[in-house]
Amino acid sequence: MNPRKTPDGSPENGALPERASGHLLDVREISKTLGGKKILDRVSLTLNAGELKTLIGPSGGGKSTLLQCAHYLIPPDSGDVFLDGKSAREMSHKNICAFRQEIGMIFQDFNLFDHLTAKDNVAIALRKVKGWKKNLAHARAMEELNRVGLAGKENLYPAELSGGQKQRVSIARALAMDPKVMLLDEPTSALDPELIGEVLNVIKQLSRAGMTMLMVTHQLGFASRLTTELLFMENGRITERGAPDELLKDTSNSRTREFYLKLNELAGH
Repeated sequence: MNPRKTPDGSPENGALPERASGHLLDVREISKTLGGKKILDRVSLTLNAGELKTLIGPSGGGKSTLLQCAHYLIPPDSGDVFLDGKSAREMSHKNICAFRQEIGMIFQDFNLFDHLTAKDNVAIALRKVKGWKKNLAHARAMEELNRVGLAGKENLYPAELSGGQKQRVSIARALAMDPKVMLLDEPTSALDPELIGEVLNVIKQLSRAGMTMLMVTHQLGFASRLTTELLFMENGRITERGAPDELLKDTSNSRTREFYLKLNELAGH
């Protein structure tokens, strides 16, 4: 049953339609207050299949909270998130768990289990969440570890891996769940400079293979070569959006270009 609408075409009583448009991911007018502070203020964005979009902006602007709300790790206070046209807002707990399985989440600090090998870190969700048998889960884990360039590292524990290797294990773990969308929250921020490239190379390969991704990063030079759209976020809102060539061109007076130049200045470029 379709929601009733007001004369201006909006849903009555703030109700959101049961199905979104044809976007794979549709974040619609979400707001979130934490600790008495409004972190997100009616933020909207969309992702079509195969797109990579990049969120940039100063710290504290709401980027990480936006990704967590899109994943429903933190439910938004208002608004909705649609995945493949299905609304998350009214889902049962069981269905929300299934919803999260279709969205891979990569964190800044890897979130690996220290007592498990790389192979077991990748396989554990397949076993515990999807109910796969151990041998099948391990076989799939090996496929994904090979995919991110970690063949031969499967029996090492996180303490035996570099930061870049740990982040690649976390990417392999997300890929093993066959997500429709990947959310990456500053995936290189915890890495030494010489290790950043190996993680960025994996992201580049995923993008070229058609993975749909939303990424928060300060690696703007890298992102601008791959991303479909840059989204500049501060004070809980997306204040600027557009193609990298437009927002970063020499003649642009955009807030995005201003931020980009400051990043380069801090990096000594």
